[in-house]
Amino acid sequence: APQATVPAPREAEALPQEEPQTGAADQAPAPRSTGPAAPGYDDAEREAVLRVMRERRDIRNGFRDDPIPHEVLLRVLEAAHTAPSVGHSQPWDFVVIRSAETRRTMHELAVRQREAYAKSLPKGRAKQFKELKIEAILDTPVNIVVTADPTRGGRHTLGRYTQPQMAPYSAALAVENLWLAARAEGLGVGWVSFFDEREMVRALGLPEHLEVIAYLCVGYVDEFPDEPELMQAGWSKRRPLSWVVHEETYGRRALPGEEPHDLLAETVAQIRPLDAKALGEAWERQKRMTKPAGALGMLEIISAQLSGLSRQCPPPIPEPAAVAVFAGDHGVHAQGVTPWPQEVTGQMVANFLGGGAVCNAFAAQVGAEVCVVDVGVAADLPATPGLLPRKIRGGTSDMTTGPAMTREEAKAAIEVGIETARDLVAAGNKGLLTGEMGIANTTASAALISVFTGADPAEVTGRGTGINDETLVRKTEVVRRALELHQPDPADPIGVLAAVGGFEHAAMVGLLLGGASLRTPVILDGVSAGAAALVARAIAPEVLAACIAGHRSAEPGHVAALNKLGLRPLVDLDLRLGEGTGALLALPLVQSAARAMHEVATFDSAGVTEK
Repeated sequence: APQATVPAPREAEALPQEEPQTGAADQAPAPRSTGPAAPGYDDAEREAVLRVMRERRDIRNGFRDDPIPHEVLLRVLEAAHTAPSVGHSQPWDFVVIRSAETRRTMHELAVRQREAYAKSLPKGRAKQFKELKIEAILDTPVNIVVTADPTRGGRHTLGRYTQPQMAPYSAALAVENLWLAARAEGLGVGWVSFFDEREMVRALGLPEHLEVIAYLCVGYVDEFPDEPELMQAGWSKRRPLSWVVHEETYGRRALPGEEPHDLLAETVAQIRPLDAKALGEAWERQKRMTKPAGALGMLEIISAQLSGLSRQCPPPIPEPAAVAVFAGDHGVHAQGVTPWPQEVTGQMVANFLGGGAVCNAFAAQVGAEVCVVDVGVAADLPATPGLLPRKIRGGTSDMTTGPAMTREEAKAAIEVGIETARDLVAAGNKGLLTGEMGIANTTASAALISVFTGADPAEVTGRGTGINDETLVRKTEVVRRALELHQPDPADPIGVLAAVGGFEHAAMVGLLLGGASLRTPVILDGVSAGAAALVARAIAPEVLAACIAGHRSAEPGHVAALNKLGLRPLVDLDLRLGEGTGALLALPLVQSAARAMHEVATFDSAGVTEK
C-alpha cells in the first residue's frame, strides 16, 4: 500500500519543537500580571445582561400564533450552543419540532403525567394544582427538545472522571442560554417536565442512549409577567438571597461585605407582634357580618389573630398546609420509662413514609401534606421519598446521667426546625402544623414543662403510650432526678433544652420561631408541642402571635403548658397519640375561621336589617 504523506506545514504553522517533560513540582509558578484586569461591560451593557436574567419567565399563558422567523430562532440556538460545558464536551442536541401531529402526541403524554401527579397530591395542593396551566405544547409554533449525550467526548472526557453527571448539567446550561436569548428576542419559553423520559424518547424516535433534559415551548407572547406565574398563583415564593449564600462553610450565612449572621438570632429579630391595624379591621368586620356578635365564639378570635398575623383583613386561608413530623430518639429510654422498644421510632418513620400511620389518614382527610424529618433517630434510615435527613445525632444522651445534648446540638436542631419552616412556606404552604415521633419523648416533655411552669414532676408527668402505675412512678422519679441533676434555669431556654429536651422538641421550637418570623400560623399538637412552645416563648415571647392550640391532650403536662401559654385549645377529645394528629383535626376549624371572613356577607351587602 502506498505510504501516506504528511504535507509540510506552512511557515506560520511550523510545528513546535518538543521540550523535555518536567514534573509539576519542577515548574516555576507563572508570574502574576501587574497590568490592569480585563475590562467588564459598561453600566448600560451590564444592566441589559442583568435585566434579561431578572425578566426571564417560565411562560404558560398568553402565547401568540405569530411565526418565529428563521433568523430569530437561529440566533437563539446559536446562543444555546455557546453555553459552557465540562471538558468542552458540548453534549447537547436540539430537536426543533413544528409538526402539529408530533405536538399533539407530546401533549397527550404530558396530560397523562399531569393526571398521575395530581392523584399523588394532598387535597389542598391538588385543588390548587387543578387551576394551574402546566404546558403550552399546542399553543406555541415551535417546541424544542434539549438532550444530553453522556457518551459524547469518549471515555476520558475532561471533568467527567469522578462526576459523570456533568453531561446533563452542561446541557442544562445550554437551556439557560437559550432561555435568556429568547427573552432578549421577545420570545416566551415554557419548560414542560410532565413526561416519562423513556416514553418521550421512544415517541420522538430519539437514540436510546440520549437523556432528555428539557422540552421547551417557544413563541411570542402578549406580555411577560412581573413575577413568575407560580408565584402569582400562590404555588411558591421566592427564597431570599440571604438564605442561600454561605461563607466558607455550609450554614455560615453571609452576603458579600457582611458579617456572618446567626440563623436563630436573625429569625428571632424578625418576629413581630400582631398588626394592630389589621386586628382592628378584623373585629370591625366581625361586627358587620350577618350573624350575632360573638356567635362564632373562638373562631372569631382565631380569624382576628390570622388577620393580625398576616397584616391583612380578611386573612389568607391557611391552605395548603403541611404537618412537619420531627423524629428523634431519647437516651432516657434506658431508664425504663416506657415498655415500647426504641426501634419503634424508626419503624414508625417508615410507616409515615408508607402512608400507614394515623397522621397520614388524618392528613389525607383534611388535605394536608406530611413532611417527615429525621432530626435524631437512633437507626440509620434509608433514603426515601418524603424523608428529610437532618440528623443531628442518633438519639440524645440519658438526661439522668448528663445533658441530653450539647448546647451546640440543641441550637443546630432548632435551626433544622427554622429551615423546615422556611422550606415549607417557600413551597407555598400557608399553614404549618407540629408533629413528632420519638419513643420516650413524653418524659422529656414532662421535664421541660416542669421547668417552665414550676409544677412538680408528679403534676405534669403522664402515661404517654399507656404505661401502668408502676412505670408511671418510675417515669416521674426519672424526671425528678434529671431536674435535680441539672437544676435548669428557665431564663436560659436553650440550656434547658440541652439538659432535658429532645432533638424533636428543639426542631419544633425552630418550626414555631420560623413560622412566626414568616408570619405564618402554626397549629400546635399535643404535649410535646406544648413543651416546645414554652421553650420558644422563653426565647421570643411574640412567637405566640403565630401559635394556635390545636387540641388538649390527655397528658396532664399539656394542660399545664397550655395554661402557662394562655392558649385555648380548639379540640378536646382525650387524644394522646402525637404525630400531629390533634393539630390535623383542628386544621379545618382554623381554615373555616379564615374562610368566613372572606365569604360571609355583611349586613349592608346582604341587605339584612341589624338589631
